[in-house]
Amino acid sequence: MRCFAHVVVFIFYNAKVKTWDVIVVGAGVIGLTLARELCKAGATVLVLERGEAGREASYAAGGMLADCGDETPRQLQELASLSARMYPEFAHELQDESGVQVDLRGQGTIAFTALQHSCLHPSSIALSLAEVESREPELVAPSPVAAFLPERSVDPRALTAAALKACLHREVVIASGAEVTSIDVSQGRVTSVTTTKTSYHAPIAVNCAGAWAGQLGPFQLPVRPVRGQMLAVVMPRREYLKHVIRTSDVYLIPRSNGRMLIGATVEEAGFDKRTIRQTIHSLHAAALRLMPGLVEAKILEDWAGLRPGTVDDLPILGRTDVDGYFVATGHYRDGILLAPITATVMATLIGGGKPGCDLAAFSPLRFNA
Repeated sequence: MRCFAHVVVFIFYNAKVKTWDVIVVGAGVIGLTLARELCKAGATVLVLERGEAGREASYAAGGMLADCGDETPRQLQELASLSARMYPEFAHELQDESGVQVDLRGQGTIAFTALQHSCLHPSSIALSLAEVESREPELVAPSPVAAFLPERSVDPRALTAAALKACLHREVVIASGAEVTSIDVSQGRVTSVTTTKTSYHAPIAVNCAGAWAGQLGPFQLPVRPVRGQMLAVVMPRREYLKHVIRTSDVYLIPRSNGRMLIGATVEEAGFDKRTIRQTIHSLHAAALRLMPGLVEAKILEDWAGLRPGTVDDLPILGRTDVDGYFVATGHYRDGILLAPITATVMATLIGGGKPGCDLAAFSPLRFNA
């Protein structure tokens, strides 16, 4: 196993440290949680972010920790379920290190889409319309077929903020505001990472750049941006909606602070992060059909995020054929869900150990053919 033990006493951004053990490219929830895990193993870690840490796909996500259903590819089911089970301890650790509450909720999901019934959680419960009304009196059921799924949800913005503070607590260095232009290689192995401002030296680099991951060499990745539009409203009261509601048209995600998220689209729009007025209106109208009492609810904001999609809808996790170059991206709609398991298995792999689960289906090398 690779040893990350050091004699270095401290590392701050203005300290004259010329070399890191690992450079992570991308300060979304995947990059930050991996950096924290690597630091726990004794590595000195630098995270490079082209914009502002945690403000891309992680900031735009809904936060449903749905580890079962036709939207989750078969090859990903085991990894997703493992990650979902890790969440309570994962969230507790981040909150403890950062002081930020991540709003991990366990009230569960009421699903009305038929596809959810092809892979129900072992503890799922079929619900009659009367039972739905008893659980959610303000909800107008769109279908007589419903199920309760014991899934959790989390606030991705709070989670990412907690991960960022936890990284700083562990003395991970975050350098933002400069785009990475190259992963530098000499004699077949990583030597440094170059940005528009400077170069940073490390024998290991990890591409966690999300929708932008495909723009980095030396190993080409078929990652593309997939736009998702959402909006948020203020609920009439905090307990107005208790469960996550999922239908074929829209999903509703309540937050403990009284916000409700309404989403989300799946669009091939390149790197265009603009919201479309008609699309936001359609999402809002779908929410009103489910909960007419929201008609007077104030719309707080709308936004769009760019998910990192891949050609086979599977994440890209593992080492490349360039020594010292690893990839952890392509999580598509499951980045928040898969954050804890990704951090664990990738830190183990980078440290020279063997992850406790099979990552062959997610290897970057699968695209070589």
